[in-house]
Amino acid sequence: MATALNQFIAVGRRKNAIARVYLRPGGSGKVIVNKRELNEYFPTTWRQNSVISPFGVTETTGQFDVVINATGGGQTGQAEACRLGISRALVKFNEELKKPLRDAGFMTRDPRMVERKKYGQPKARKRFQFSKR
Repeated sequence: MATALNQFIAVGRRKNAIARVYLRPGGSGKVIVNKRELNEYFPTTWRQNSVISPFGVTETTGQFDVVINATGGGQTGQAEACRLGISRALVKFNEELKKPLRDAGFMTRDPRMVERKKYGQPKARKRFQFSKR
């Protein structure tokens, strides 16, 4: 879906994190997350690599400017939500990129969520100490 600005919009989710991605063709490869540079928002290199890995898989590095609004969750959840959003936006840009992204595992939303705490227990699975007498 291209808008008047000729940008492609997609949403990525992971755990409780949501990332709205705006992919703008013809850019210089700049990635902005929550109005900050990528390396400033995600200081660790493996999270930075996780976010921009769809460009490496599709060999489109440096062809797009990306603006991301990420909310909720933690840093890893937000980074992987950004990755999914960028992958979905790339597919909207060019449908032929879907196969390499799917083969790399970037088009599947990770369904794992935190298990809820149950009543009568200190945590989701942990039990209070059993006392026979």
